[in-house]
Order: sequence, then structure tokens, then C-alpha cells
Amino acid sequence: MEHRTCIASVAEIMTRPHWVFDLDGTLTVPVHDFAAIRADLGIPDGADILGHIDSLPESDSRRLHRRLDEIEDELAARAEPAAGAVRLVETLHRRGKSLGIVTRNTKGIALRVLETIGVGGRFAPDYVLGRHDALPKPDPHGLAILSTRWGATGGSMVMVGDYLFDLQSGRASGAATVHVDRSRNFRWPELTDIAVESLEELAELVRSAG
Repeated sequence: MEHRTCIASVAEIMTRPHWVFDLDGTLTVPVHDFAAIRADLGIPDGADILGHIDSLPESDSRRLHRRLDEIEDELAARAEPAAGAVRLVETLHRRGKSLGIVTRNTKGIALRVLETIGVGGRFAPDYVLGRHDALPKPDPHGLAILSTRWGATGGSMVMVGDYLFDLQSGRASGAATVHVDRSRNFRWPELTDIAVESLEELAELVRSAG
């Protein structure tokens, strides 16, 4: 399933040279139980985890960041590639695309996950940004850093993600946005240029673009 954007065609977006991905739930099968993580950290239901932690006094913030790192380190060992993830990354790599990650995870854990799912060699470490490298999404800071490192503009970039924050950061940076939603609900059409059920579907769109 795909939705055409009013500012660019699907075919044009597929040929853009710079691609940025969310990690958890996008390139990987979702494993995070955010309600359980909030409960473990003593964070109120529904609160943004990173925003809440960063709002605390410094000593409490450091303590909860350490515990969050421990939780995510445990989850990294269980990471599995989402359907079509390896095919999509390999297709983009063969076509000479720049590939980056902007995640609310840490960079170290992100690099581990990429290796675990079999695409680590396709993402240069300088293009993998975690929560300590850039302001967390929905802020577009991470995409701005990557655009500078690539010498790119937002109009040459694509942001691929499974959640609102990914789409908001992509839209704010001027990138085309791809929403991956296994439920096919596609809840944020106003922020979405292309909507796909899986990365397998997106890989096929890339292949068809020639």
C-alpha cells in the first residue's frame, strides 16, 4: 500500500540519495514493552520516557539513564530484522545510497543491534546517531547532523520510521517521510508521504524505481 505525496512522486522519492532509518520497530521486529519500561523506571503511564528522565534532577536522571541502558542492552541481544529489512538495506547499499540511523536508543546499542540483524557493515558509525549524539526525535537535530555530514539538503533525504516522532522529525527537516505500519492503520497521514505495511513492500518500491 502506498500514498502519494503532493510535493514529490513516489518514484522520485525512491531515487533520493540519502536514507535515514529509525531502528527499533522499523529495521527490527518490535520488542520494547514501553509500559513495562515505564513501570521499571517509575515513570508515569503515557509519559515520554526520555523527556521525563531529562526533566529530573541530575542525579536521578543519571540513575534512570543507567537503568534504561541496562534494559535496552538486554533487549539488543534479542533483536531480529523486520521483514524485508536486510533486502531493503542491501538494495539501497548496492545503489550507492548514504545510509544513516537516528534512534532514541544509545549509539553503542544501536551498533550492536545492526550487527545482530545482519546489516552492521552497511551503516558507517559516524552516521549512526543515538540519544546522546543528538536531541531525541521528534526534534530534527539528528537529521540536521546527518545532512551536514553528507553535504545534503532535506529535499534529498528520506526518513523511514514506524512512529509519530520519526515522521515529525522527517517533516521538520524537509525530508520525505515513509511510515511503516504493520497494522495498516497509518494514523498520521498528514505527516506521511509514503505508507507501507512492511520494509519488504518498500524494498519492492525501490527496486521498481530502477
